[in-house]
Amino acid sequence: MKFDELRPFDPTVLGRVLEAACRHGEQGIVVFDLDSTLFDNRPRQVRILREFGEARGIPELAASALEHWTSSWLVREAMIAAGLEPARAEALFADFQAFWRPRFFSSEYCLEDTPLPGAVEFVQEVHRTGARIVYCTGRNEEMRPGTVESLGRWGFPAPPMDRVQLWMKPGQEVPDDEYKRDVRAALAAAGTVVALFDNEPTHINGYHEGFPEALAVHVATDHSGRPVQVLPTIPAIPDFLFRQAAARIAGR
Repeated sequence: MKFDELRPFDPTVLGRVLEAACRHGEQGIVVFDLDSTLFDNRPRQVRILREFGEARGIPELAASALEHWTSSWLVREAMIAAGLEPARAEALFADFQAFWRPRFFSSEYCLEDTPLPGAVEFVQEVHRTGARIVYCTGRNEEMRPGTVESLGRWGFPAPPMDRVQLWMKPGQEVPDDEYKRDVRAALAAAGTVVALFDNEPTHINGYHEGFPEALAVHVATDHSGRPVQVLPTIPAIPDFLFRQAAARIAGR
């Protein structure tokens, strides 16, 4: 995935999250977003673009590959990387969006996602501290079966395990920003929020403001592309390989 390399990454923050989780035990809550935070959505996008190419008789798109996607959301760029001229990619975009939406937001297709490096091991480590895990995602309730299956398939702590919850939007019509804003009160009422992870600048900024005593961590993978800057006091990571993070950054 294409990481935001303009901001320095914090090699200590994942260790600090584990320490905080240990201190608070079962009263503590660590919140994780899913898409582009724990999971790489590009394989889901590859499948959809391939199927679109097959359905429309466009061989370049039918042969779409992971390397064509530098971000989960740069569809036109992926079409061009697959071999289309920019003008044709633009002309196909609206048709692709209509084809894409019911597939991307489905239990079946979310099973294509793969974990970010180190994500499974880190969430397992958080769970072993005794803290509670809340997956707070912009996915809607219709995607619950596939989401639970995907979490379990890859080895993440997953419902119905003890101290694991999956919080989802009631429906796709609810905007992600609204849901992530409104859910803060429920998180605060559920226990002591010690850390929150999200890739979307608007959401991680909101978490930082709503939970100033917690560690809000920006997962700097990709995002919706809106011109929102992550607050400078929020630590960032490119992935969850926290044991190798210091060595990687030192070698830059």
